[in-house]
Amino acid sequence: MDQSLSDIVEEARNALAEAADGAALANAKARFLGKEGSLTARMKLLGALSGEARAAAGRELNEAKQAIETLVSGREADIARTLLEARLAQESIDVTLPGRGLGRGGLHPLTLTIARIEALFHSIGFDVADGPEIEEDFYNFTALNTPENHPARSMHDTFYVEGGLLLRTHTSPVQVRYARMHEPPIRVIAPGKTYRVDSDATHSPMFHQFEGLWIDEDISFADLKSVYADFLRRFFETDELDVRFRPSYFPFTEPSAEIDIRFPDGPLAGRWLEVSGSGQVHPNVVRNFGLDPERYIGFAFGSGIERLAMLRYGVGDLRLFYENDLRFLQQFNR
Repeated sequence: MDQSLSDIVEEARNALAEAADGAALANAKARFLGKEGSLTARMKLLGALSGEARAAAGRELNEAKQAIETLVSGREADIARTLLEARLAQESIDVTLPGRGLGRGGLHPLTLTIARIEALFHSIGFDVADGPEIEEDFYNFTALNTPENHPARSMHDTFYVEGGLLLRTHTSPVQVRYARMHEPPIRVIAPGKTYRVDSDATHSPMFHQFEGLWIDEDISFADLKSVYADFLRRFFETDELDVRFRPSYFPFTEPSAEIDIRFPDGPLAGRWLEVSGSGQVHPNVVRNFGLDPERYIGFAFGSGIERLAMLRYGVGDLRLFYENDLRFLQQFNR
Protein backbone atom coordinates (compact mmCIF):
# COMPACT_ATOMS: atom_id res chain seq x y z
CA MET A 1 0.00 0.00 0.00
CA ASP A 2 1.56 3.32 -1.00
CA GLN A 3 1.74 6.38 1.25
CA SER A 4 -1.25 8.03 -0.35
CA LEU A 5 -3.63 5.19 0.66
CA SER A 6 -2.11 5.13 4.18
CA ASP A 7 -2.91 8.83 4.47
CA ILE A 8 -6.52 8.17 3.44
CA VAL A 9 -6.92 5.40 6.04
CA GLU A 10 -5.37 7.57 8.75
CA GLU A 11 -7.58 10.50 7.80
CA ALA A 12 -10.60 8.19 7.97
CA ARG A 13 -9.50 6.97 11.41
CA ASN A 14 -9.43 10.54 12.75
CA ALA A 15 -12.73 11.57 11.11
CA LEU A 16 -14.58 8.50 12.38
CA ALA A 17 -13.22 8.98 15.91
CA GLU A 18 -14.75 12.48 15.98
CA ALA A 19 -18.26 11.23 14.98
CA ALA A 20 -20.46 11.56 18.06
CA ASP A 21 -23.66 9.96 16.76
CA GLY A 22 -25.05 7.83 13.96
CA ALA A 23 -25.69 10.74 11.60
CA ALA A 24 -22.15 12.09 11.96
CA LEU A 25 -20.75 8.58 11.48
CA ALA A 26 -22.74 8.10 8.27
CA ASN A 27 -21.42 11.41 6.91
CA ALA A 28 -17.82 10.47 7.77
CA LYS A 29 -18.20 7.07 6.11
CA ALA A 30 -19.62 8.65 2.95
CA ARG A 31 -16.64 11.00 2.82
CA PHE A 32 -14.36 8.01 2.09
CA LEU A 33 -16.55 5.15 0.84
CA GLY A 34 -19.52 7.00 -0.68
CA LYS A 35 -20.10 7.58 -4.40
CA GLU A 36 -17.98 10.72 -4.24
CA GLY A 37 -15.62 9.45 -1.53
CA SER A 38 -11.85 9.77 -1.76
CA LEU A 39 -11.26 5.99 -1.81
CA THR A 40 -14.03 5.48 -4.35
CA ALA A 41 -12.35 8.04 -6.60
CA ARG A 42 -9.15 5.97 -6.51
CA MET A 43 -11.06 2.82 -7.45
CA LYS A 44 -12.43 4.56 -10.53
CA LEU A 45 -8.83 4.98 -11.79
CA LEU A 46 -8.21 1.23 -11.91
CA GLY A 47 -9.63 1.06 -15.40
CA ALA A 48 -6.69 3.06 -16.70
CA LEU A 49 -4.20 0.44 -15.47
CA SER A 50 -3.41 -2.95 -16.96
CA GLY A 51 -1.83 -6.24 -16.04
CA GLU A 52 0.04 -6.66 -12.79
CA ALA A 53 -0.15 -2.96 -11.94
CA ARG A 54 -3.95 -3.09 -12.00
CA ALA A 55 -4.03 -6.25 -9.83
CA ALA A 56 -1.59 -4.80 -7.29
CA ALA A 57 -3.44 -1.50 -7.08
CA GLY A 58 -6.74 -3.35 -6.67
CA ARG A 59 -5.37 -5.38 -3.75
CA GLU A 60 -4.12 -2.25 -2.01
CA LEU A 61 -7.43 -0.44 -2.52
CA ASN A 62 -9.40 -3.42 -1.12
CA GLU A 63 -7.11 -3.55 1.91
CA ALA A 64 -7.68 0.17 2.50
CA LYS A 65 -11.46 -0.24 2.05
CA GLN A 66 -11.56 -3.16 4.51
CA ALA A 67 -9.50 -1.16 7.01
CA ILE A 68 -11.93 1.79 6.81
CA GLU A 69 -14.98 -0.53 7.09
CA THR A 70 -13.43 -2.11 10.18
CA LEU A 71 -12.97 1.38 11.67
CA VAL A 72 -16.62 2.20 10.86
CA SER A 73 -17.89 -0.99 12.55
CA GLY A 74 -15.80 -0.32 15.62
CA ARG A 75 -17.04 3.25 15.90
CA GLU A 76 -20.67 2.10 15.46
CA ALA A 77 -20.20 -0.27 18.39
CA ASP A 78 -18.63 2.52 20.49
CA ILE A 79 -21.54 4.91 19.78
CA ALA A 80 -24.17 2.22 20.53
CA ARG A 81 -22.43 1.38 23.81
CA THR A 82 -22.23 5.05 24.80
CA LEU A 83 -25.95 5.56 24.08
CA LEU A 84 -26.87 2.44 26.04
CA GLU A 85 -24.81 3.54 29.03
CA ALA A 86 -26.45 6.98 28.96
CA ARG A 87 -29.93 5.41 28.79
CA LEU A 88 -29.17 3.01 31.62
CA ALA A 89 -27.88 5.87 33.75
CA GLN A 90 -31.03 7.90 33.03
CA GLU A 91 -33.39 5.00 33.72
CA SER A 92 -31.53 3.59 36.67
CA ILE A 93 -33.60 2.39 39.62
CA ASP A 94 -32.59 2.83 43.21
CA VAL A 95 -33.47 -0.59 44.58
CA THR A 96 -33.11 0.70 48.15
CA LEU A 97 -36.20 2.92 47.77
CA PRO A 98 -39.49 1.55 49.18
CA GLY A 99 -41.85 0.01 46.63
CA ARG A 100 -45.06 1.73 45.55
CA GLY A 101 -47.18 -1.40 45.81
CA LEU A 102 -50.26 -2.23 43.78
CA GLY A 103 -53.06 0.30 43.42
CA ARG A 104 -56.46 -0.71 44.75
CA GLY A 105 -59.29 -0.70 42.22
CA GLY A 106 -62.87 0.29 42.91
CA LEU A 107 -66.31 0.56 41.41
CA HIS A 108 -67.28 3.51 39.24
CA PRO A 109 -69.43 6.12 41.06
CA LEU A 110 -72.33 5.47 38.67
CA THR A 111 -72.09 1.73 39.37
CA LEU A 112 -72.17 2.49 43.08
CA THR A 113 -75.22 4.72 42.58
CA ILE A 114 -77.10 2.10 40.56
CA ALA A 115 -76.35 -0.57 43.17
CA ARG A 116 -77.62 1.72 45.92
CA ILE A 117 -80.84 2.50 44.03
CA GLU A 118 -81.50 -1.18 43.33
CA ALA A 119 -80.88 -2.13 46.96
CA LEU A 120 -83.23 0.54 48.30
CA PHE A 121 -86.11 -0.40 46.01
CA HIS A 122 -85.51 -4.13 46.40
CA SER A 123 -85.92 -3.64 50.15
CA ILE A 124 -89.54 -2.54 49.61
CA GLY A 125 -90.43 -5.33 47.18
CA PHE A 126 -89.51 -3.93 43.75
CA ASP A 127 -88.01 -6.20 41.09
CA VAL A 128 -85.17 -5.02 38.83
CA ALA A 129 -85.70 -5.46 35.06
CA ASP A 130 -83.59 -4.90 31.97
CA GLY A 131 -84.32 -4.69 28.25
CA PRO A 132 -82.81 -3.93 24.82
CA GLU A 133 -81.05 -0.62 24.23
CA ILE A 134 -81.92 -0.78 20.50
CA GLU A 135 -85.66 -0.52 20.71
CA GLU A 136 -88.80 -0.58 18.55
CA ASP A 137 -90.80 2.60 18.07
CA PHE A 138 -93.87 0.91 19.57
CA TYR A 139 -92.29 0.22 22.95
CA ASN A 140 -90.35 3.50 23.12
CA PHE A 141 -93.17 5.83 22.02
CA THR A 142 -96.51 4.38 20.91
CA ALA A 143 -97.13 2.09 23.90
CA LEU A 144 -96.37 5.04 26.18
CA ASN A 145 -99.08 7.21 24.63
CA THR A 146 -96.62 9.48 22.80
CA PRO A 147 -98.39 11.20 19.85
CA GLU A 148 -97.04 10.81 16.32
CA ASN A 149 -96.18 14.52 16.15
CA HIS A 150 -94.53 14.71 19.57
CA PRO A 151 -91.13 16.56 19.52
CA ALA A 152 -89.43 13.61 21.26
CA ARG A 153 -89.83 11.59 18.05
CA SER A 154 -87.86 14.10 15.96
CA MET A 155 -84.39 13.44 14.57
CA HIS A 156 -82.82 16.18 16.71
CA ASP A 157 -83.93 14.40 19.89
CA THR A 158 -83.72 10.68 19.02
CA PHE A 159 -80.99 8.50 17.49
CA TYR A 160 -82.62 6.41 14.74
CA VAL A 161 -80.94 3.34 13.26
CA GLU A 162 -81.69 1.06 10.32
CA GLY A 163 -84.82 -1.03 10.13
CA GLY A 164 -87.10 1.48 11.82
CA LEU A 165 -85.35 0.96 15.16
CA LEU A 166 -83.92 3.55 17.54
CA LEU A 167 -81.69 3.91 20.58
CA ARG A 168 -84.09 4.03 23.51
CA THR A 169 -84.61 7.53 24.88
CA HIS A 170 -85.63 6.27 28.33
CA THR A 171 -85.95 2.94 30.12
CA SER A 172 -89.76 3.08 30.16
CA PRO A 173 -89.90 0.53 27.28
CA VAL A 174 -88.60 -2.00 29.81
CA GLN A 175 -91.64 -1.29 31.97
CA VAL A 176 -93.93 -2.01 29.01
CA ARG A 177 -92.20 -5.28 28.20
CA TYR A 178 -92.17 -6.33 31.87
CA ALA A 179 -95.84 -5.46 32.44
CA ARG A 180 -96.93 -7.40 29.35
CA MET A 181 -95.23 -10.51 30.74
CA HIS A 182 -96.34 -10.30 34.38
CA GLU A 183 -99.63 -10.23 36.24
CA PRO A 184 -100.40 -7.50 38.79
CA PRO A 185 -99.33 -6.55 41.33
CA ILE A 186 -96.37 -5.18 39.34
CA ARG A 187 -93.56 -3.44 41.20
CA VAL A 188 -90.43 -2.93 39.13
CA ILE A 189 -87.58 -0.52 38.48
CA ALA A 190 -85.62 -0.45 35.22
CA PRO A 191 -82.12 1.09 35.46
CA GLY A 192 -79.97 1.32 32.35
CA LYS A 193 -78.39 3.33 29.56
CA THR A 194 -80.44 5.75 27.47
CA TYR A 195 -79.59 7.93 24.48
CA ARG A 196 -80.57 11.42 23.34
CA VAL A 197 -79.04 14.01 21.01
CA ASP A 198 -77.59 16.28 23.68
CA SER A 199 -74.14 17.05 25.10
CA ASP A 200 -72.86 19.68 27.57
CA ALA A 201 -71.72 20.00 31.20
CA THR A 202 -75.05 18.64 32.48
CA HIS A 203 -76.12 16.43 29.55
CA SER A 204 -74.56 13.50 27.73
CA PRO A 205 -75.69 11.73 24.52
CA MET A 206 -75.51 8.51 26.55
CA PHE A 207 -76.68 8.63 30.13
CA HIS A 208 -78.37 6.43 32.73
CA GLN A 209 -81.92 6.48 34.00
CA PHE A 210 -84.02 4.34 36.24
CA GLU A 211 -87.76 4.13 35.75
CA GLY A 212 -90.14 2.82 38.40
CA LEU A 213 -93.61 1.32 38.01
CA TRP A 214 -96.24 0.09 40.47
CA ILE A 215 -99.49 -1.31 39.03
CA ASP A 216 -102.24 -2.84 41.16
CA GLU A 217 -105.75 -2.21 42.32
CA ASP A 218 -106.32 0.94 44.39
CA ILE A 219 -102.83 2.46 43.97
CA SER A 220 -103.07 6.23 44.45
CA PHE A 221 -100.93 9.32 43.91
CA ALA A 222 -100.38 9.30 47.67
CA ASP A 223 -98.52 5.98 47.29
CA LEU A 224 -96.25 7.60 44.71
CA LYS A 225 -95.46 10.49 47.06
CA SER A 226 -94.79 8.15 49.96
CA VAL A 227 -92.55 5.71 48.02
CA TYR A 228 -90.43 8.27 46.19
CA ALA A 229 -90.04 10.70 49.11
CA ASP A 230 -88.92 7.79 51.31
CA PHE A 231 -86.45 6.68 48.62
CA LEU A 232 -84.91 10.16 48.37
CA ARG A 233 -84.45 10.52 52.12
CA ARG A 234 -82.81 7.12 52.36
CA PHE A 235 -80.68 7.69 49.25
CA PHE A 236 -79.30 11.00 50.58
CA GLU A 237 -79.32 9.72 54.19
CA THR A 238 -81.21 12.62 55.72
CA ASP A 239 -84.70 12.99 57.19
CA GLU A 240 -84.45 16.77 56.79
CA LEU A 241 -84.70 16.69 53.00
CA ASP A 242 -87.61 18.74 51.60
CA VAL A 243 -89.52 17.08 48.74
CA ARG A 244 -92.19 18.70 46.61
CA PHE A 245 -94.33 17.53 43.69
CA ARG A 246 -94.87 20.22 41.06
CA PRO A 247 -97.64 19.84 38.41
CA SER A 248 -96.30 19.01 34.94
CA TYR A 249 -97.18 17.09 31.78
CA PHE A 250 -95.98 13.77 30.34
CA PRO A 251 -97.84 11.79 27.65
CA PHE A 252 -97.67 8.54 29.65
CA THR A 253 -98.99 9.82 33.01
CA GLU A 254 -102.05 11.80 34.09
CA PRO A 255 -101.87 13.63 36.41
CA SER A 256 -98.12 14.27 36.13
CA ALA A 257 -95.62 15.95 38.40
CA GLU A 258 -91.98 16.99 38.52
CA ILE A 259 -90.26 16.06 41.77
CA ASP A 260 -87.95 18.64 43.38
CA ILE A 261 -85.76 18.41 46.46
CA ARG A 262 -84.17 20.98 48.76
CA PHE A 263 -81.25 20.23 51.08
CA PRO A 264 -81.25 21.67 54.62
CA ASP A 265 -77.55 22.54 54.57
CA GLY A 266 -74.40 22.38 52.47
CA PRO A 267 -73.52 24.26 49.26
CA LEU A 268 -76.97 23.58 47.74
CA ALA A 269 -78.97 24.52 50.83
CA GLY A 270 -82.17 26.43 50.10
CA ARG A 271 -82.28 25.68 46.36
CA TRP A 272 -85.00 23.55 44.79
CA LEU A 273 -83.47 20.96 42.44
CA GLU A 274 -85.43 18.81 39.99
CA VAL A 275 -84.63 15.10 40.26
CA SER A 276 -87.50 13.21 38.63
CA GLY A 277 -90.63 13.16 36.54
CA SER A 278 -93.59 11.16 37.75
CA GLY A 279 -97.32 10.64 37.67
CA GLN A 280 -100.29 8.30 37.66
CA VAL A 281 -100.05 5.89 34.71
CA HIS A 282 -102.27 7.02 31.84
CA PRO A 283 -105.21 4.65 31.12
CA ASN A 284 -104.02 4.23 27.51
CA VAL A 285 -100.65 2.99 28.79
CA VAL A 286 -102.34 0.58 31.21
CA ARG A 287 -104.35 -0.69 28.25
CA ASN A 288 -101.11 -1.16 26.25
CA PHE A 289 -99.82 -3.24 29.15
CA GLY A 290 -102.67 -5.61 28.34
CA LEU A 291 -104.57 -4.66 31.49
CA ASP A 292 -108.01 -3.20 32.15
CA PRO A 293 -107.62 0.48 33.23
CA GLU A 294 -111.03 0.28 34.91
CA ARG A 295 -109.57 -2.25 37.32
CA TYR A 296 -105.87 -1.51 37.52
CA ILE A 297 -104.16 1.76 38.26
CA GLY A 298 -100.68 2.75 39.29
CA PHE A 299 -97.85 5.24 39.19
CA ALA A 300 -94.55 5.63 37.39
CA PHE A 301 -91.47 7.79 37.77
CA GLY A 302 -88.19 8.33 35.95
CA SER A 303 -84.93 9.76 37.30
CA GLY A 304 -81.50 10.50 35.89
CA ILE A 305 -78.89 8.42 37.68
CA GLU A 306 -76.07 10.85 36.84
CA ARG A 307 -78.16 13.66 38.35
CA LEU A 308 -78.59 11.78 41.63
CA ALA A 309 -74.90 10.83 41.69
CA MET A 310 -73.83 14.44 41.10
CA LEU A 311 -75.96 15.61 44.02
CA ARG A 312 -74.88 12.78 46.32
CA TYR A 313 -71.14 13.15 45.64
CA GLY A 314 -70.97 16.92 45.00
CA VAL A 315 -69.88 16.61 41.34
CA GLY A 316 -70.37 19.77 39.30
CA ASP A 317 -69.70 18.53 35.78
CA LEU A 318 -71.37 15.43 34.30
CA ARG A 319 -68.43 14.84 31.95
CA LEU A 320 -66.16 13.89 34.85
CA PHE A 321 -67.96 10.54 35.05
CA TYR A 322 -66.76 9.61 31.53
CA GLU A 323 -63.25 11.10 31.24
CA ASN A 324 -61.55 8.16 33.05
CA ASP A 325 -59.39 10.50 35.14
CA LEU A 326 -57.97 8.33 37.93
CA ARG A 327 -57.57 11.37 40.18
CA PHE A 328 -61.36 11.71 40.11
CA LEU A 329 -62.28 8.02 40.17
CA GLN A 330 -59.93 7.07 43.02
CA GLN A 331 -61.97 9.23 45.39
CA PHE A 332 -64.64 6.51 45.32
CA ASN A 333 -62.31 3.56 46.08
CA ARG A 334 -63.51 3.07 49.61
